[in-house]
Amino acid sequence: MSSDALTYAAAGVDIVAAEDSKHRIKRLVESTFTAGARGAFGGFGGMFRVPDGVRRPLLVSSADGVGTKIKVAIEADRHDTIGHCLVNHCVNDILVQGATPLFFLDYVAFGTLVPSVVEAIVAGVAAGCRENGASLVGGETAEMPGVYTAPDYDLAGFIVGVVEEEAVITSAGARDGDVLVGLASTGLHTNGYSLARRIVSERLRLGPHDPFPDAGGATVADVLLAVHRSYLPILRPVLGEVHSMAHITGGGIPGNLDRALPPHLDAVVETSAWAVPSVFRVLQEAGQVATDEMFRAFNMGIGMIVTCDTATAPRIRDLSARAGVDSCMLGHLRPGTGRVYLV
Repeated sequence: MSSDALTYAAAGVDIVAAEDSKHRIKRLVESTFTAGARGAFGGFGGMFRVPDGVRRPLLVSSADGVGTKIKVAIEADRHDTIGHCLVNHCVNDILVQGATPLFFLDYVAFGTLVPSVVEAIVAGVAAGCRENGASLVGGETAEMPGVYTAPDYDLAGFIVGVVEEEAVITSAGARDGDVLVGLASTGLHTNGYSLARRIVSERLRLGPHDPFPDAGGATVADVLLAVHRSYLPILRPVLGEVHSMAHITGGGIPGNLDRALPPHLDAVVETSAWAVPSVFRVLQEAGQVATDEMFRAFNMGIGMIVTCDTATAPRIRDLSARAGVDSCMLGHLRPGTGRVYLV
């Protein structure tokens, strides 16, 4: 072979590292397999059997990433929680339609593939799948020099769940006089990180391993990498009683609760109903961020809002308390034009 001959490795793609990564994650992937999983690790496509006893199944799917939260993981060199966040985010997205997860797929793209980092990421994905009863049936790990620059990588996830057609939850189920039950977040979840990271680095001048203000000694990485909460364990028992739901992600409460409203109802949210967690207060003060901007960029401590009748609300709050999750009565629905009012 000529000394000028090129190889894939010389072009920046390490096939040996890719094979090492596959061997590392095999056990993690197989630890998520549920009764519906079919086939074995390493197939070209993932297979899953629709559960028995479902009469008129509707498959509900969603795809998402974790935004620039991934930069915090990279800067902190802590990669074992970001995948868990991804799964829980996707689970919540289909939960608002009444669906429970069947299976999940992930996609990780690197500039330079590092097998130990792949293993840590997939460990988090597998933990999220086990928590929510989803099988990790497939995925893709790509090495793309020239697109990503080490140590950067990107992560995306794809979920498929199922719901009986007659049990689908939509905004049409919300009713005049319904109450709003808010379930607490674990922090920023997976939204608002572009603003949060800028405040932390430029205004607070803190690195990932520095103590975060008013956080009891927790570091910036501890606070900003807190795992996005899954609300499936709390809400699964009451899905038949819920009228509509909103997963509070990008756009905050105003930009997500309106998606749970029919065009003839408004939501009135009483912002005094809960104590905004200190992480948001620190960010607001350091960044001099206006309150309305905070509510558009962040969840402000509320990760899920449920609309229901007054008889169901205490049961939801009891289930939340049993799970160790704070909840509150946020407000109510009234005749209107599909708008959200923060009062």
